[in-house]
Amino acid sequence: MSSIFEVLLPRRPISHQGKSRSREEWKEFIYGRAFKAWNQTPISGGRLKFTVVYLCESDPADINNIIKPIQDAMNSLVYADDSLVHDVTGHMRLLADPIDIVGLPQLLADAVISGAECVYVQISNSNELNQEVIR
Repeated sequence: MSSIFEVLLPRRPISHQGKSRSREEWKEFIYGRAFKAWNQTPISGGRLKFTVVYLCESDPADINNIIKPIQDAMNSLVYADDSLVHDVTGHMRLLADPIDIVGLPQLLADAVISGAECVYVQISNSNELNQEVIR
């Protein structure tokens, strides 16, 4: 599956349950990074897969709560409506643990090598359910 869009957010994420002001600043940061990386009209059709990889240090935020603000910030910029997102995957990895970079997208591999806390976001076309790994 090839990526339609990817962006690296080089900051510790703010949870969906975080303070309102911090959450809004985080969403503005996301929008700014996505705006620089996306120079097309919003995707308006198809089924999309939204993937988030949180590379964290200690005491990480809950992966489930960091996905929503990121999706919200990209809505209307990268994709016309969040109803186009049919699949969502979230991954959290501690930077102190070994992470195999073989086969990772280059932007994510570079983030792992840098060793700095960040969030990698990828938007791609969604596969048919029978092509996904569900066990």
